[in-house]
Amino acid sequence: MQNARVKQLVQLQQKSQERRRTGLFVVEGQRELMHCIEAGYEVVELWVKGGGYSPLTFHLPPSTIIEVTPQVYEKIAYRGSTEGVIGVVRERRLTLDALQLPASPLIVVLESVEKPGNLGAVLRSADAAGADAVIVCDPLTDLYNPNLIRASLGACFSVPLIACSSAECIAFFKQHHIHILTAQLQDSKLYYDTDMQRPTAIVMGTESTGLTDIWRQAADAHIRIPMLGRMDSLNVSVSAAILLFEAVRQRKNA
Repeated sequence: MQNARVKQLVQLQQKSQERRRTGLFVVEGQRELMHCIEAGYEVVELWVKGGGYSPLTFHLPPSTIIEVTPQVYEKIAYRGSTEGVIGVVRERRLTLDALQLPASPLIVVLESVEKPGNLGAVLRSADAAGADAVIVCDPLTDLYNPNLIRASLGACFSVPLIACSSAECIAFFKQHHIHILTAQLQDSKLYYDTDMQRPTAIVMGTESTGLTDIWRQAADAHIRIPMLGRMDSLNVSVSAAILLFEAVRQRKNA
């Protein structure tokens, strides 16, 4: 329990500072690990409880496996039900310049997202809708946070995920003629009356403050979801799903 490697793995689970310092992060669960490996990430170590998995299960060399007792596994696991397998993975930062896009891309942009669970849920919707990327501008959360990975069910590996500034993102969209749609209440029209068949970026802000002026001014169109009750907004992940699948509907019927 006092082994230095065990302590470091716990630090990787708990502290974003340690993840940044080492360039490593932790992935728990078979499904999440498979998505991670399929996306080309390097698994440095594979920790397993009581021989439940062979490294061959994940097409990894035997030298990567570390077998631990149930007591040690309980200490290193971030959540209870993880199928007895944890991977230590080398991070890989994708940039805007490296992004490969089709002729008419569909992109989700989140400005200053704070909650890793919300970002994870948006990534699941982006994967389901076949979005080409999720871009987090001026992020307030660690993109390798265990809660994000868990909430996305591994979609953080299947959908290109990029962090950059809002100014960099806007310049990229303008350069590539990508239509910017900002989700906002003011000066907006209903989302289903907006063309999403062209190259499109759907941009959303935080639930508390919305989008900053830099995005409002850069937008090609402002869109909103009709709110028929007393609340004036939805959870950002719910809004993302609604808007993404409207784009899917329009493109399917084009």
